[in-house]
Amino acid sequence: MEGLPITNAILNDALIMLQKTSRTFYIPINGLDMGLKEAVTSGYLCMRAIDEIEDHEEIPGQLKIDLLRGVYEASQSSDIIHATNEVLMPYRDVLPEVTMRLRDWMLLCPPSIADTVIHYNAKMAKQMGEWAQAKWNIQTEEDLDGYTYSVAGMVGEMLSELWLWHDDTQSDREKAVAFGRGLQAVNILRNRKEDLKRGVDFYPNGWDFKEMLIYTQRNLKLADEYIAELKPGPARKFCKIPLALAQATVNILAAGGSKLTRDAVLKIVNRLNG
Repeated sequence: MEGLPITNAILNDALIMLQKTSRTFYIPINGLDMGLKEAVTSGYLCMRAIDEIEDHEEIPGQLKIDLLRGVYEASQSSDIIHATNEVLMPYRDVLPEVTMRLRDWMLLCPPSIADTVIHYNAKMAKQMGEWAQAKWNIQTEEDLDGYTYSVAGMVGEMLSELWLWHDDTQSDREKAVAFGRGLQAVNILRNRKEDLKRGVDFYPNGWDFKEMLIYTQRNLKLADEYIAELKPGPARKFCKIPLALAQATVNILAAGGSKLTRDAVLKIVNRLNG
């Protein structure tokens, strides 16, 4: 870590970036205790950085694979920060700011938990690269479980480790995976047309909206159980907001709508924040 003033500057930048990239997570993250706030912000933005590589519309498939593999391999280096920068710098004119600042998001994390965040980010980069190599070929529910674990389920695992680190909050790791998986399944439902337009189909063979809705609701139910089992505190308070937004979005999609309005989001957040 490069000292407290730099950390504070990065945190301010990180919260601005967070507000730009996720209305779902900005509010609950911003409400966390100091220390945990830096850790969760770091984890979210690190993963958002590599997610932007996977989803980038202008980067050729092989370059996506190479960049994601490069981020993973950089994590094995003795100087992870420098090695990561070396991977990304040649593409600074193509990659978004959140990706190019991956080193900053790593530096933001408290040193005592930084290895955990970097581990999960590297694991996600490796598995995202493998899915890109396979051209996101999903044939079965098992394939779908594998994909949703790679891009979101392991976020739930990482968060469970952060809760434990912060105040010894215990949690069910399988339900933590369902928490992340359920949120991703909502995205798959919501972004169906856009995904098909770019040539990616996350629905298993023979599935339609009904089957994906059942899959999503099943995982969100487990996510609800995950949160209910957390002790009162920052972890439970954090998780309630994205889950409530996901459940409300599913209800709208099931009724034939498309997305939550900004007013609906604010009403949900204000209700949960009292």
